[in-house]
Amino acid sequence: MMQAPVDNAPAEDLIRVENLSKHFSISAGMFTKPLQLKALQDISFTVKRGETLGIVGESGCGKSTLGRCILQLLSPDQGRVMWLGQDIAGLPAEEMRKHRKDLQIIFQDPLASLNPRMTVGEIIADPLRSLMPELKAKERRDRVIRTMEAVGLLPEMINRYPHEFSGGQAQRIGIARALITEPKLIVCDEPVSALDVSIQAQILNLLADLKDKFGLTLVFISHNLSVVRHVSDRIMVLYLGRIVELASGDDLYDQPRHPYTRALLTAVPIPDPKLARQRSIDGLVGEIPSPINPPSGCTFRTRCRYALPICAQQRPPLEDTGTRMVACHRWQELELQAGA
Repeated sequence: MMQAPVDNAPAEDLIRVENLSKHFSISAGMFTKPLQLKALQDISFTVKRGETLGIVGESGCGKSTLGRCILQLLSPDQGRVMWLGQDIAGLPAEEMRKHRKDLQIIFQDPLASLNPRMTVGEIIADPLRSLMPELKAKERRDRVIRTMEAVGLLPEMINRYPHEFSGGQAQRIGIARALITEPKLIVCDEPVSALDVSIQAQILNLLADLKDKFGLTLVFISHNLSVVRHVSDRIMVLYLGRIVELASGDDLYDQPRHPYTRALLTAVPIPDPKLARQRSIDGLVGEIPSPINPPSGCTFRTRCRYALPICAQQRPPLEDTGTRMVACHRWQELELQAGA
């Protein structure tokens, strides 16, 4: 595979998402109007070339839906997805096909994402047959072997089947399949959540090495804040389909401003028992509300210890504070508390 070219120019926006919304119709019975599940609501952000954007939140917050909308595996109901300045939202399949080799995905369950009837070589080469049919058989095989070596798989494994591999090895196969077309952007949809902790570290280090080696841009989706911190330049926190905070990794962990971010951070284990006892407890209360019928105003207010009457009446806008984006009526008070 080719080395990433040296480029000293300012980072450009590879992806720009503008006011994106995605709803799903849920059947409520034969004679009842379908319900609307509001998976994503008015999402806007950018991903710069060469960066890793982490997306975190509880299950049901819209993380995977957002990743699939970026790749146009799902079509948004509203908004735009700008890929290198071109709106790809709703493009016809043949038009979108031109961009597919630059936009790849790594799935959560490594074994479930691999065809058990295909060999490793066939699985990794499959995107080449579909997206780069001009390559000859020897060129495909050579590229497969180089990619296997890049992700830590031995070339002699090329004729084995997925059931012969451990979970970590199977995820390396999935990474190789995503990497084989030399993409510009890879969406990593909870790529280590199904793996043991020791294997998680190996896969995270591999992704970091591949990013540097091939100049990749990553969107890394996870519910685990400690995992996201390890790999991300910036982190976006989603709650019930809306952005509640977006900041650099260091700022988000050192000085969280949204109560939901603070609650998620309290769930991250601290190895030192003394430090663990000293930190403030802003843990989550109750279950996440249904996205079919979300709370009025601030959707987090039903679980927030800082909620005020205005939180039920008015949804807080996503404000630019200078160092981050945050959607909370009381973020300035929380900032003063943190600085005290």
